[in-house]
Amino acid sequence: MNETAFNIPLLGDTFPDLNVQTTHGTMQFPKETQGKWCVLFSHPADFTPVCTTEFVAFQKRYQEFKALNCQLVGMSIDQVFSHIKWVQWIKSELDIEIEFPIIAANDAIASQLGMLHPDKGTNTVRAVFILDPKSKVRLIMYYPQEIGRNIDEIIRSVQALQTSDQQGAMPAGWPNNELIGDRVIVPPASSEKEAQKNTKRYEHYDWWFCHKPLE
Repeated sequence: MNETAFNIPLLGDTFPDLNVQTTHGTMQFPKETQGKWCVLFSHPADFTPVCTTEFVAFQKRYQEFKALNCQLVGMSIDQVFSHIKWVQWIKSELDIEIEFPIIAANDAIASQLGMLHPDKGTNTVRAVFILDPKSKVRLIMYYPQEIGRNIDEIIRSVQALQTSDQQGAMPAGWPNNELIGDRVIVPPASSEKEAQKNTKRYEHYDWWFCHKPLE
């Protein structure tokens, strides 16, 4: 194994600076998305069925991402002219205009981000990086080539991260959790005094499981 392999960005890391070509021109990523949330997602290849369904699904929800102050950025190691022709095909054949940029990456960038699919040649995995306005990696998802992503789950993840930053921890399936619905979990107490205070202040199952209404 190559001992000089790139380090894949992990949760909490600042996303590495990339100077890339996109369907919208040259881009300094993630510098140009700072101040916004960002979803960077890779796809195995242009002109492929599953990827086409994903791009249509992302575009169908483009306004929902914008409402969350979240920029969409696609990426694969296809050359930019291939991206352009594919976007044109989607427009002409499916009547869907892709409004977000698509990065034309290379093998080095894909390796750096852990996107090269084992035993799949130069195709990239379906990776998702959610970055906050300071370009910190907040969530990572990897899907195999054979499984298209659930775009609603990516939107939910952005919403949950934004809400968690302001209000507390988010339960499974939020905002439709089986126990507490759309309520927010209060961070567990770190002292007996705080535990007693929390059980008087919040609804709870126990001192370590208190919850409050979504603000």
